[in-house]
Amino acid sequence: MFGFLNVYKPVGMTSHDVVSKLRKLTNIKQIGHTGTLDPFAEGVLPVCIGKATRLIEYLDDDKEYLAAVQFGTSTTTYDIEGEVTFTSDKKITAENIKNSLKDFEGEILQYPPIYSAIKLKGKKLYEYARSGQEVKIDPRKVTIENIELKSFDEELQQAEILIKCSKGTYIRSIAHDLGQKLECGAHLIKLVRTQAGKFKVENSVKLEEIDVIKNLVNPLEVLNYPKISAAADDIEYIRNGRALKNKNIKHGSVVILIYNDNEICAVGIADNDVIKLKKVFL
Repeated sequence: MFGFLNVYKPVGMTSHDVVSKLRKLTNIKQIGHTGTLDPFAEGVLPVCIGKATRLIEYLDDDKEYLAAVQFGTSTTTYDIEGEVTFTSDKKITAENIKNSLKDFEGEILQYPPIYSAIKLKGKKLYEYARSGQEVKIDPRKVTIENIELKSFDEELQQAEILIKCSKGTYIRSIAHDLGQKLECGAHLIKLVRTQAGKFKVENSVKLEEIDVIKNLVNPLEVLNYPKISAAADDIEYIRNGRALKNKNIKHGSVVILIYNDNEICAVGIADNDVIKLKKVFL
């Protein structure tokens, strides 16, 4: 038995906590998560069960978040858990936010928060921050496919912003940078991941309600690659890791999912007239 679970990660747990709890609940040891969420964040956390851990690299990387942003205050961590570094009495409007969000669309350079797990010279950035060391952080390219204001409470100066972005995007940095752009300061007060690849929040399951048999997602449903059905005489070739004849896949060097009886048998690479097997699941 292997596949994916669309787990709803609650506030207060790390992604590793979720995996540990699932191991206890299911008695399955081979479990892994596909993308870290900060403890104060919640929402979609795709989890791999059994041999599906070998398929993590083939999952779509795009993410979608609903971010609640408080304007008027900046913090060390760019979120609600940090110490206040700046305050402002300046009041902004929904129109101010909408106009500023336009500058975050497309491919942008983003500075990760100093309180993050990114490594620099063998140490995580938050380790430098906690020790008071100043380090030079290089910006990283990320892609914001869509960013839009969903609601704004002018009295509380709080906004809900929907963000669809590439892997590695820091929503905390977007909140912080938006506050700087509007010259009023801002930080993240709530974050919900609403989608990760083909996993959506409306289909996610709370930890305490998970039934592995019932909730297991077939990899063929969420892996976005060409699929071909293996004939009966292909099965032995696949078991032995031998290349298959190319079945009308016209593009070279493309990932192919090979299945039989609605179960994934192997992942291969189409190379001219053959499919070379990379991973076998029989």
